Amino acid sequence: MVRPLLFPGGDIGRLAVCGTANDLAMSGARPRYLSCALIIEEGLPFAELGAILGSMADSARELGMALVTGDTKVVEKGSGDGLYINTSGVGSIADGVDIAPQRIAGGDLVIVSGDIGRHGMAVMAQRESLQFENPLHSDCAPLWPAVEALLAAGVEVHCLRDLTRGGLATALVELAESAGRCMEVDEAAIPVSAAVSGACEMLGMDPCHVANEGRFVAFVAEHQGDRALRVLRRLPVAAAGCVIGRVTQSSARPRVIGRTALGSQRLMERLPGELLPRIC
Repeated sequence: MVRPLLFPGGDIGRLAVCGTANDLAMSGARPRYLSCALIIEEGLPFAELGAILGSMADSARELGMALVTGDTKVVEKGSGDGLYINTSGVGSIADGVDIAPQRIAGGDLVIVSGDIGRHGMAVMAQRESLQFENPLHSDCAPLWPAVEALLAAGVEVHCLRDLTRGGLATALVELAESAGRCMEVDEAAIPVSAAVSGACEMLGMDPCHVANEGRFVAFVAEHQGDRALRVLRRLPVAAAGCVIGRVTQSSARPRVIGRTALGSQRLMERLPGELLPRIC
């Protein structure tokens, strides 16, 4: 679910397909099959619905996914926020691929696939009719091509996580707790566009807590960091990929420590509550 249904850089249809496909990709699974259920609010213009379904079809073709089943329901006006889309996906994992938080190891490099915060800020600006000097566009995109390239290049990928609700900080904290590890992150190395940085500064928000729909973090063995970056930077969705930190050691108190540009340290924490509801 997202409000508005169309936003700069995407729409609810592309969001639905990419969101499901990206969840599969983060387990190392090639997205193959998709189910789709539409809950349509009475009065939604046919032209708008057609454009959204066309966007879904284009996104599915881009990923090579087949739509295999679905359903449609119509609810009375004022009950459905325009349109809700429920998707579920099935993928296939190749032999030997084992990607999970439990595989995160001491010394692993933490790589982010690109600049963060675009989706959340683009939706917020559109929703609240905010005008910024630098235009904001969502990063909504399929992540499987980047994951496939890493696996094909023989990169030892231990864990992947897409940065959706709660942003980069929440994802890192959740993974540290699942793996029982400590992580150190160089906050100055985290890529943030000038448009997102300016909007967050104006609104008093931390880019590390803003949602994304086309970004992920990868944990790779230290000796394969350079190879992973070479692979990612060949792809538009990960052209700005970079190392932002490393995994330190096992700990009874797993945590993520951020080193600020001033040289101080702070604990990175998961986002309490929801920064922006109905965003993905």
